[in-house]
Amino acid sequence: MTNHPQGPGPLPHSGASAGPDGPGQSEAEERSANSSLGELFGDLTQNVSTLMRQEVELAKAELKESASSAGQGAGMFAGAGVAAHFVLLFLSLALMFGLENWVGYGWATVIVAVVWAIIAAILALVGKKKLKSVKGLPQTTATAKEIPPTMKPGEDTP
Repeated sequence: MTNHPQGPGPLPHSGASAGPDGPGQSEAEERSANSSLGELFGDLTQNVSTLMRQEVELAKAELKESASSAGQGAGMFAGAGVAAHFVLLFLSLALMFGLENWVGYGWATVIVAVVWAIIAAILALVGKKKLKSVKGLPQTTATAKEIPPTMKPGEDTP
């Protein structure tokens, strides 16, 4: 007795496939049954290559969008910095004019300048301390040294 595609089910590995409504081999199963190993590897490498190109394009698009947002944010911070500078300038002038009533213009400007010199010195010392604590890329340096010699061209492998 022979099974026909119209019967209870298709013959295994017969290459027969039923329509979209009936049982049968999937497209991938049918292709693997009819293609050579070389063709399958060729398809695999082509698909991986296409996937990698698409991922790179997606990364480029996301990076462009992120860079645009970052640029806008940086511009806003720059504007805020300029505005803060003017606030400090006018507050310093107000302090100078307020002190002028007690010590005169000359001494008032000297006092305000000394206050700003002290603030600048403190900020410089704290910044210097923070910069000395920077260690670079310790983990990256350590892992780069652990790359096996087989991954380095021109060196003999143990």
